[in-house]
Amino acid sequence: MEQPQPASPLTGYQKFVIFILAITQFTVILDFMVMSPLGDTLMKSIGMVPKQFGIAVSAYAFSAGLAGLLTAGFADKFDRKKLLLFFYTGFIIGTLFCGLVDTYETLVAARIFTGLFGGVIGSISMAIVTDMFTIQQRGRVMGFLQMGFGASQILGIPIGLYLANAWGWHAPFLWIVVMAAIVALLILFKMAPVNEHLKIKQDKSPLLHLWHTIAKSDYRIGFTATALLSIGGFMMMPFGSAYAINNLKVTPQQLPTIYMVAGVFTLILMPLMGKLSDKFDKFKIFTIACLWMVGVVLVYTHLGVTPLWIVIILNILMMAGITGRMVPSTALVTGVPDMKDRGAFMSINSSLQQIAGGIGAWAGGLIIVQQSTTSPLQHYEVIGYVVAAITMISIFLMYRVDKMVKRRMKSYKADGTAQAPEVHLPEM
Repeated sequence: MEQPQPASPLTGYQKFVIFILAITQFTVILDFMVMSPLGDTLMKSIGMVPKQFGIAVSAYAFSAGLAGLLTAGFADKFDRKKLLLFFYTGFIIGTLFCGLVDTYETLVAARIFTGLFGGVIGSISMAIVTDMFTIQQRGRVMGFLQMGFGASQILGIPIGLYLANAWGWHAPFLWIVVMAAIVALLILFKMAPVNEHLKIKQDKSPLLHLWHTIAKSDYRIGFTATALLSIGGFMMMPFGSAYAINNLKVTPQQLPTIYMVAGVFTLILMPLMGKLSDKFDKFKIFTIACLWMVGVVLVYTHLGVTPLWIVIILNILMMAGITGRMVPSTALVTGVPDMKDRGAFMSINSSLQQIAGGIGAWAGGLIIVQQSTTSPLQHYEVIGYVVAAITMISIFLMYRVDKMVKRRMKSYKADGTAQAPEVHLPEM
């Protein structure tokens, strides 16, 4: 069996870029993630039923997906730093709106606006990663970038819940605005332009570039694989706090502890999974994590009233499965597109991921039934079965992505070219 090539060390500027992208991801992920723990509070405060809350969550996802598709054709036409700063500014404005509204209708409108900008940021970040880091480095990079997911739980969500308990559910969104404004200033003044891709002549119009990117069969396999993973996650996540409080009988005061402890372990697991993905076969790591997650999900979605310590342990085990599949799958998918298509590919991939997530949240809201704002959620176990089935299908699709990436790597080695052109980066 051929051993993976050793990863080269990261430069000082590359480490800075990882930090900037990671903290950017932290604020964007937190803006979305905080909706889940606030779910029970929001449904009680505004008087939403699960179906309406599912729409509030999916509104962000659908608008994010639409924005990604609309910008995909233009993603490779501009300096990626300028694109990141533009959309991040729009995200800040949208999050501010979320912190000022007070009705269901205005909340949905604010989430749509935020999604139009926030949903594109992840794809821009991934395009920057693929431009600046080799395939052998990307496992580590993805591990650190996706630490934003764990950091949002260990720091963001607990603090957000405390702020919500003290000053109402608007406070977490206003807090995110302050943090994001500081990050925007760092991007503006400290980050160098990312424009090497502009040196590659692109004759196609933006719309034709978008169409040609979608039309490639290899690319569509990558799109489908990531979309399926997103559907499963979005079906469960938005209703997590309502399920914990109303079914498992966790108190609102105990909820931050669950997210914090799970976040600590996620923060530890993210870079570990990144190193494992660079050292061993990414697809094998992904498969093991998927099977692990299926087992935990089927147990968790069938629980009744449960002691807090068991709920915490199961959440840790579930996060281990999510992390174990997230890092290697993201690293694999970044190896699919050619350099000239990376911006468009990442935009489309992120868009379809968001749209699929919106479908998942909407479908979850249709499946789940709650007789009153304090009664247990019904049919949550059905979501567990659906998530398990989707996860098994995703293993097959990621197998095809893995074979495709390995085939491309061999072809690059055969003709003596590098997997991507070298980018000369300034030292800080």
